[in-house]
Amino acid sequence: MLQDSLLEGHPFFMKQARWRPKASRLTVVFAARDGPEVDKGLGILEWTGSLVPQGLLVKGAKNGWKLAWKTMMKELAPQTADGSYSRPSYDFQARIGDANFPVESGRYHIYVGNACPWCHRVVLALIVRGLTEHISVTWAADDPERASRGGWVFNSPEPVFGKNDLREVYDAAQTRYKGRCTAPLLIDKKQQKLVSNESSDIMRMLNSVSLPGCNDIDLYPSHLQSEIDEVNDLVYDKINNGVYKSGFSTSQEAYDRAQSELYTALAAVEQRLSQHRFLVGDKLTEADLRLYPTIIRFDSAYAILFKCSKHRVSDYPNLKAWLRDMYQLKVPSSGLQVKDSVDVADACRSYFQQLFPLNPGGIVPAGPTLDDLKLSEAHGRGSPEMGAVFHEHKAPSATPAMAV
Repeated sequence: MLQDSLLEGHPFFMKQARWRPKASRLTVVFAARDGPEVDKGLGILEWTGSLVPQGLLVKGAKNGWKLAWKTMMKELAPQTADGSYSRPSYDFQARIGDANFPVESGRYHIYVGNACPWCHRVVLALIVRGLTEHISVTWAADDPERASRGGWVFNSPEPVFGKNDLREVYDAAQTRYKGRCTAPLLIDKKQQKLVSNESSDIMRMLNSVSLPGCNDIDLYPSHLQSEIDEVNDLVYDKINNGVYKSGFSTSQEAYDRAQSELYTALAAVEQRLSQHRFLVGDKLTEADLRLYPTIIRFDSAYAILFKCSKHRVSDYPNLKAWLRDMYQLKVPSSGLQVKDSVDVADACRSYFQQLFPLNPGGIVPAGPTLDDLKLSEAHGRGSPEMGAVFHEHKAPSATPAMAV
């Protein structure tokens, strides 16, 4: 083998093959005269070379690994027959403002995880509406080794039920619950009932409520709703979910299809942003909050782990400037700002270490980091003043608060 010949021919190395037990297996170790030992694993190709053709061994190893990988991928991400990722549906779709769930400060609690883009959009809605003083939040850690089901756990007991992971919260609020234990999750603390685990619905609820001290920003103005819905459909299916369909594909055909749809959609977004400041006109709407979590993760996580590397955000001038504009937004009556809504480094760590079938070694790339993305540089897309950025609810508010 080429590696062996290089070692043997080098004046400072001496090949000393020997068998020794290591981690309950046989390992071939090559000791360098003045350097570290080189672990060559089992050395199967070498000691079976005269008995079994190399091609047969390699093919068997590849097929065995692929079978194990596909099995793990189906556990991680349900698949259709053609190897495409199929995102599960959600089970709870009540609404704040219904008769059973009145608008009331301090009554509701949301469970979110930093890595999850669907959680991120809900956090953004909380921040932009200035509701962080009225709706409490528990941040879950992604650790499937500690979780009893799913991946979300708490580093200390959460405040509503005193539970240690999200599955226990679901069980406490919904007897004999059998579905997926997903975040975000919205809970009514008074009744200790599940309200919703669908991020889009939760965003709409947060946009509709009015509580003392929150602002009047409207993320879904009535005269733009049909266009917002159209953009949302494109962004969700081809971009938000498109990166996951690319990364979780188990066939080349499914991956190629997802990639084609993804980059066609990104081109459409780039075209929109060349015409106006935000996705639907010159003021921010919920469409922007739904796109932002994917785009801020794109170059650091999806381009690498999900093989979405044909183009980066930096290849789209208007999208890159929009990302900076979003990152720098100043929201009135909110202690937290958009830039505080996600820890990008921690999200990347989660993707590369917890999505084991995609990255078995758990090695986290060096970047690009948040600093590398240069999100604090000038964007040149418009004024930061509230009137230039946000739509406002027309009085009276869509869902007034109850007196408490």
